[in-house]
Amino acid sequence: MLGKTANGLFWLFRNIERSENTARLLETGLRIALTRSTGDDEEWVSVLATAGARTAYKQKYDTVSGMSVIDFLLRDRTNPASVVCVIETARNNARTVRTALTREVWESVNEAWMILDSALKPSIKARELPALLETIRQQSARMRGALHGTMLRNDMYDFSRLGTFVERADATARILDVKYYVLLPSVSYVGSSLDNVQWESILRSVSAHRSYRWAYDDDYQPTTIADFLILNPRMPRSLAFCYKKIVDNLGYLADDYGARHPCHDHAEAICSRLQNRDIENIFDQGLHEFIQSFVRDNNRMSQLINEAYRFNS
Repeated sequence: MLGKTANGLFWLFRNIERSENTARLLETGLRIALTRSTGDDEEWVSVLATAGARTAYKQKYDTVSGMSVIDFLLRDRTNPASVVCVIETARNNARTVRTALTREVWESVNEAWMILDSALKPSIKARELPALLETIRQQSARMRGALHGTMLRNDMYDFSRLGTFVERADATARILDVKYYVLLPSVSYVGSSLDNVQWESILRSVSAHRSYRWAYDDDYQPTTIADFLILNPRMPRSLAFCYKKIVDNLGYLADDYGARHPCHDHAEAICSRLQNRDIENIFDQGLHEFIQSFVRDNNRMSQLINEAYRFNS
C-alpha cells in the first residue's frame, strides 16, 4: 500500500475519533460544572488544557467562560482541532482514499460531514448543547459501524483501527487528567460526595457508567474508576484495551508485510507496562505524572507508525 493511502486511512479514523472525544471532553466539563457550588470557570480552563488548546484559545479570548470554550472547541474554524474542522479534514481524508473504502464507509463520512457542518453553523445555545454533543457521538458511531460492518480485514482496515485506538488512548488519558489536577476546588474534597460525583461524571463521559457497575461491585471510588479506565482489558476505552488492539493490528501488518519496525516494540512495551501494573502503584507514582508519561509515549507511537509505513511518501 502507498504511504499516502495508509496515512489517509490512519488520519481519517483519528479525526473521526477526535470529533467524538472532543464532544465527550466537553460533556465532562459540562457535567462537572453543574457540580460546582461557585460560579467560577476553573473546569473550563482544565478542559482547554486537556484538549491542548489553551494557547490557541488565549490568542483569541481574554477570559475563559464555558460558552466561549464550547464555541472554540466545537465550531471555531480558526481552531484546526475544533469538531467542525476535524470532521471536514476527515471527509477530505476519505476523498483522498476513496478507492480504499467501501461505499458504506464513504457515504457515512460524507453524510456526517453534511449533518455536522449544518448543525455547527448557528451559534450554540446552552439548552441545545447536550443534543448537539449526542449528535456528534452518534455520527462517529455510525462511521465506525460502517467500517466494522463492511471493510475487508486487511491492511486498510488495520491502519484505520490504528488511527482509532491511538486517538482513543490519548483522549481517555486526557479526560482522566481533567479530573486530576484542576477539578477539585481543594484537597480537602478528596473522598467527599463532590469528589465522587465528579468521578461519576468522568465515567459517564466515556459511556462507562453502567459497565463500571457490572465490573466492580463497589461504589464510585477514585482507585477503582481509574483502574477501570487505565488497566481493565475489557473496557473498550481503557488504555490497556486500546494498546492490546494497537499491538494486534501492528502484528497483522507485520505478518502481511513480512517486517517488524520500532513501532512494534514500542507498542508491546507500553502494553506490557499496562498489563503488569496495579492501580495502587500508579497512584503512588502520581496519577498526573503517569498520565503525562503515557501521553508522551502515545505521541511517540504515532510518530513511529508514520516513520515505519512512510506516511509522507
